[in-house]
Amino acid sequence: MSSRIAQLRQKRPRDGFLRASLWFLLVAISGAWLSPFLRPGSSFFSTSRLDNLHRFWTTEVLPAPLREDGGMSLAAWWIGLWQGAGAEALSRTFWIAVLATAMAMAFSLLAAPLAARPDLEMESSSRLVRRGLATVIRGVAVFLRALPEYVWAFLLLALMGPSAWPAVLALAIHNGGILARLGAETVANLPPSTQRSLRGLGAPRSLELVAAVFPAALPRFLIYVFYRFETCVREATVLGMLGVVSLGYFIVDARARFRYDEMLFYVILGGLLVVAADLLSWGVRSWLREGSKASPQFPRPAPLRAAKNESSSPFRS
Repeated sequence: MSSRIAQLRQKRPRDGFLRASLWFLLVAISGAWLSPFLRPGSSFFSTSRLDNLHRFWTTEVLPAPLREDGGMSLAAWWIGLWQGAGAEALSRTFWIAVLATAMAMAFSLLAAPLAARPDLEMESSSRLVRRGLATVIRGVAVFLRALPEYVWAFLLLALMGPSAWPAVLALAIHNGGILARLGAETVANLPPSTQRSLRGLGAPRSLELVAAVFPAALPRFLIYVFYRFETCVREATVLGMLGVVSLGYFIVDARARFRYDEMLFYVILGGLLVVAADLLSWGVRSWLREGSKASPQFPRPAPLRAAKNESSSPFRS
């Protein structure tokens, strides 16, 4: 048995490219760890770094009532921060994400059907025009999602000034490109039978989209929308570090004032908001998946086949 196993091991298929990639990854990791530029060993385990880490977690991030004898309870300190700026920052972060997701969804609903690959059964002239239009819209979608939200927000802040709109538009532009590309792939991968049936009956393109494409693509598209919504919640917090009044703004402000306890408070609020958005998105996506599985599946009609000979024809007298 052992000899048979050894023979099978020698005859197993081997991929040279995979082996070379693994060796390259190991060499790259070793080079990064030993690089004099990074120096992770001396950076993380130096005496000064360990002392700073100990002071940070034992003194600086402790809430003010635990460090100072000011007569304020811990609950009163939390309530004061919540009523002072926490509630407003949390709500602004949430509504920035909601508005950006809605704008990205509206753009992708318009762009996705046009960016999908045309049906091969269309007329050659119409197919050529549709293919060119789809290529242009796909290129625009790729460009919109190529630049991160942080870069879009940085550019829009220079044009519009410090307000919530640069963050909203930056998130909408980036996620609109992503949703448009994902929506186009969803539309292109739909079964074409219903669309061809409506087209054969002389239905216009608009009716084909409303009656066939939109209902079939909606569950999968909404899954993508809610996935991007939870991403928008996270990024809305980060974009506050550019000057938008969200949780990120108060995190940077507390750090600039060396109030690390307040900074930790806003970080925890941001984490709780992201967890709530993730749970909401996960619940909706699970419900949509179950709904799509439970929807009735109608069998496709069998194609008509010509009779092979006269004896097999049902109309033979």
